[in-house]
Amino acid sequence: MAGEPLSIQWFPGHMAKTRRLMKQNLKLVNLVVELRDCRIPRSSRNPEIDKLVAGKKRVVLLNKSDMADPAATRRWLDAFEKSGIPALAVDCRSGKGLGGLIPLARKVLAEEIERKQARGMVNVPLRMMIVGVPNVGKSSLINRLAPSKRAKVEDRPGVTRGKQWVSLKDGVELLDMPGVLWPKFEDKRVGEHLAFTGAVKDDVIDIETLAARLAERLASDYPKQMAERYKLDHAALDREEIDSETLSGAAPFGFELLAQIARGRGMLLSGGELSTERAAIALLDEFRDGMIGRISLEIPAGGEKV
Repeated sequence: MAGEPLSIQWFPGHMAKTRRLMKQNLKLVNLVVELRDCRIPRSSRNPEIDKLVAGKKRVVLLNKSDMADPAATRRWLDAFEKSGIPALAVDCRSGKGLGGLIPLARKVLAEEIERKQARGMVNVPLRMMIVGVPNVGKSSLINRLAPSKRAKVEDRPGVTRGKQWVSLKDGVELLDMPGVLWPKFEDKRVGEHLAFTGAVKDDVIDIETLAARLAERLASDYPKQMAERYKLDHAALDREEIDSETLSGAAPFGFELLAQIARGRGMLLSGGELSTERAAIALLDEFRDGMIGRISLEIPAGGEKV
């Protein structure tokens, strides 16, 4: 039902610096902890991380699992297991699932730890580098694990700009890195999904067009949640039921859905015109905060690289 994905690109200069920081500091850590957004594990996988951290052990955390469709999350965890990649579904804000991170890290590094102990190296710190795309929850992870809050947290990309070491109990140290994307999204859906979840700055996108695209996706894949949240008639979510005159010209299906949301919430401009901009902002904010329901935009395909 949804049309052609938007073409979105965002790679500010500080991200190139982050890639250099990662390369320079890899030798200081034992393990890389890669955070991905549980709602879009494919799109929130930075393909350059594979090259940047080659040779290092890695653990994947599927963060924001409390906002994701549980059935899709199970399929992703099965895909990671089949690929031999240690992975956990977690929620860094509440801490759910994070109790398994340190035990999993020690399990992954068991051989390295044993070798060091055999050489008389005991109580050696376990150092982990935290990486991921912007706004995926790295700062929330630091703050949940650290004895006192160290990292600035905001619901927008690009807040963390420099590396920072954080010491935990039991000899564990975390190296938090700024979020980093890659220079070009070859697949338009990747850029669009990252924009939906807030990993790309809203400033570089037309918000109403982005929200209209998201509305189409939700109407197609999660019509029940969409109808309940915005008090919409199910016919309003069926593209075939919308009057052909409404769909012509400048009001495609997604924009008609924004108009329905604006109408239902009384979002009006002076003169009584519907404010689709306010509806767009509300839809994006509520999706990103998990208020519409537990939604996943991606499921694993058979044999794909995770």
